[in-house]
Amino acid sequence: MRVGIDVGGTFTDLAAVGPDGLVIAKVPTTPHDQSEAVLAAVLASGIDPAAVQALAHGMTVATNALLERRGARTALVTTEGFRDVIEIGRQARADLYDLSRHNPPPLVPRGLRVTVRERMGPDGVVEPLDPADLERAVNELRALEVESVAVCLLFGYLHPAHEEAVAAAVRAALPGVEVVASHEVLPEMREYERTSATVATAYLRPRLRGYLGRLVERAEGAKLPTPTVMQSSGGVIDAETAGLLAATTVLSGPAGGVVGAAHVAVASGFADALTFDMGGTSTDVAAIVEGSVATTTEAVVAGVPLRLAMTEVHTVSAGGGSIAWVDDGGRLRVGPTSAGAVPGPAAYGAGGVEPTVTDANVVLGRLPDGLVLGGSIALSRELAAAAVARLGERLGLGLEETALGIVRVADSAMAQALRVVSVERGRDPRAGALVAFGGAGPLHACALADDLGIATVLVPAASGVLSALGLALADTRRDHVRGLRTTLDHEGTAQVAAALDRLAAEALADLPGAALGLAVDCRYAGQGHELTVPVTEAEEAAAGFHRQHALRHGWDRPDQPVEAIAVRVTATVPTERPALAPVPVVAGPVAGPSAVPIEGATVWVGAGWAGACDATGTLVLRREGAA
Repeated sequence: MRVGIDVGGTFTDLAAVGPDGLVIAKVPTTPHDQSEAVLAAVLASGIDPAAVQALAHGMTVATNALLERRGARTALVTTEGFRDVIEIGRQARADLYDLSRHNPPPLVPRGLRVTVRERMGPDGVVEPLDPADLERAVNELRALEVESVAVCLLFGYLHPAHEEAVAAAVRAALPGVEVVASHEVLPEMREYERTSATVATAYLRPRLRGYLGRLVERAEGAKLPTPTVMQSSGGVIDAETAGLLAATTVLSGPAGGVVGAAHVAVASGFADALTFDMGGTSTDVAAIVEGSVATTTEAVVAGVPLRLAMTEVHTVSAGGGSIAWVDDGGRLRVGPTSAGAVPGPAAYGAGGVEPTVTDANVVLGRLPDGLVLGGSIALSRELAAAAVARLGERLGLGLEETALGIVRVADSAMAQALRVVSVERGRDPRAGALVAFGGAGPLHACALADDLGIATVLVPAASGVLSALGLALADTRRDHVRGLRTTLDHEGTAQVAAALDRLAAEALADLPGAALGLAVDCRYAGQGHELTVPVTEAEEAAAGFHRQHALRHGWDRPDQPVEAIAVRVTATVPTERPALAPVPVVAGPVAGPSAVPIEGATVWVGAGWAGACDATGTLVLRREGAA
């Protein structure tokens, strides 16, 4: 069996795929140590550990550490004069018109930033590294008593000698401290983004390595295989590498859902789709383009730019546990605060008293009174109604009006998130399907599809645990990048080809037998931002860039010179995927408005919607009158 276990904000889900079909389980998340819930899910599933061939894990440890600013005490060593790059950033305001809003503070406060006297330029050494000054910097770091050190020197991505010397000196002097150099994490141009990714890796590494160490010990104790870990890019890596490259896991959980959704969409005949994963704490949306997960290197997570390969996931704080409230202007708001796993929504009967989206759905009858979640939580309409009614008194609305208002406010936030990954990226949402999953996704899918003009909703058989299924089906993947800068004329194209060859050799040495995907980051000369252009050989880069620029921006300039600023190689080892026996979500056709319980979730079939299961077992809902 191949097992995937996804830790969410409220529940931890397991999906096991094997000769006997699909086994699923759902248990409450244990926020103090997510590895406890991982083992609890295995126990709840009843599967034999000896039958487990592979165990893939998606977690929120890195994400939560960034959101809550609970990473390691981290110092930054940088070139003299560049101490404040991480704080100055791109000088972008949190809100263009609201002067009361501020950007999140940098992960390394100014008092923990140390400089060294040295200077690299694009062609090499400008000022040698001063040994006496390096010794002074190391002593300063020792006095700061940090857990982790990020080293990011000017032009370190092209000429890493000074970074290597600084990192070696710090490791020798502070043997118990994690040390991360920028050329090991993101060897490409842009000082702020490179510093940010390096600092994030250093900030997260101690926490993540500690967590993964406990997880591996628990797995070994339970006679399970050593877990692999889902990266933000949609592929898994071994736990040791995941701990080292900690920042690559910040979208670990959401990426699993997108991989699973892509599998479902393609199997049901949709090469293009939007994914909608609504859990207890947040909602994650993404795009499937021509059967593949859309990726980006321009993500910002918790205010931290991470120029690393990631699934193009957009997250909003609207989940089943999101708390509804009234702001000072008298407006109904939903989130970002969540009731989480403890105490959870009022309907859980675990001490929660604030009204949530889940409570609103219970009041409206979309979640039945007495429904058991996670094997142990029985929903109470009486408790949900009491919480929603208290909010209604402040709004001057009746019980059902308030509940409907909560749902509509949450739907509005989620619909806008779907527009971000479709309309704002030049993709027509009406061209494909909406894949709804997560414990709460199928409850809201028809309303969101109506809002965006999408005619088809897909509800997978494993809807409630699709992120876990995606983990079980995910390929092993490593992403490599190297910065360069050249114009794509004859000589420059030859340089790009040589750089791709070197990087491909490095990727194969790292992951033998892998299939390689090549890409070049290109831009028109004078532009400040670039597009990543997939290629099979360097000679395709310029023409591919013109085409992609026209698709993304609506115009191109074939007569203008094109620059290449980085080469990328993705190494992938495909996972052997057992055939999934089609298990229909529901026994027969359905029509709205109605609530349809399925394993792990509930589907709300909206008015004007109807459908039935296809040959793969997926429930296919279509709007009335749609082809």
